[in-house]
Amino acid sequence: MFATMPATGKVKLKTNFADYAISKALKSGAVPSDLVEFDFCGTKIANQGFKPMVREGRFDAGELAIVTFLQAKAWGKPLTLLPAVVMGRFQHNCISYNRALGTISPKEIEGKRVGVRAYSQTTGVWVRGILQHEYGVDLSKVKFSTYEDPHVAEYRDPPYVSRFDPKGRTMEQLMLDDNLFDAVIGPPDPNEPREAPLIADPEQAALDWHRKTGCVSVNHFFVVSDEVAKRPDVVLEIYRMLVASKKAMPPPANAVDTHPFGLENNRKNLELIIQFAWEQRMLPRKLTVDELFTDVTASLGA
Repeated sequence: MFATMPATGKVKLKTNFADYAISKALKSGAVPSDLVEFDFCGTKIANQGFKPMVREGRFDAGELAIVTFLQAKAWGKPLTLLPAVVMGRFQHNCISYNRALGTISPKEIEGKRVGVRAYSQTTGVWVRGILQHEYGVDLSKVKFSTYEDPHVAEYRDPPYVSRFDPKGRTMEQLMLDDNLFDAVIGPPDPNEPREAPLIADPEQAALDWHRKTGCVSVNHFFVVSDEVAKRPDVVLEIYRMLVASKKAMPPPANAVDTHPFGLENNRKNLELIIQFAWEQRMLPRKLTVDELFTDVTASLGA
């Protein structure tokens, strides 16, 4: 369960935050604080900590995939969102196929079997939404198959999503070696020449999409428990520390900030991921951007 916070004074927060460029200064101690101490006791692979955070309250703070948070919010989990993207990337390159079997265009994915770690995985929601809205893919005609449960226990995959047992193998191996899938969703392996991106020239396609929509496909935000959020001074200090750690990052190679901070800087991103999540039956009701934040967190970055 989430720890009870003292009403005043310094707090120590059990935190799930992986090693990224944006977390380096924070985790190295280069961003000190007299009010907040992070106990970085989370999992090495961040998404492995999402389920225990949502279901068990194992962490007081840390990163959480935005679709997981949207589901947690819809089902009343005691978590508060900060408008701070701590893991962001374009997702256009995150669906690939076996080039040895011939070229596949995005529209031709209809009728084919696609593997994805979990149907509610944020990367999968972004990829499917982009395929639907930018390439005219009818998602109901794609045979999606998963092997992992959702992080939020109340959510159930739609009936048209099947399950498979990876038997200790990766989706890529099952696609490339066993032809179990026609495509898989997830970051590609740069050392695997047989993998080809379903979206041609994905880097340029992502930049074109960004210019068209004004959005970046944000992935993980920083969240705290509702108990921590009772301390506005702590929330403000956490945000200050995250801002300082972000400033220590090297500049993005393509001049696009994939780690936007602040509510208004994230409004379009959040509106779009909510739309995609709603269309793909991730949520029991359609959320609004403003209800994701408290008065305190909505003011951050303003």
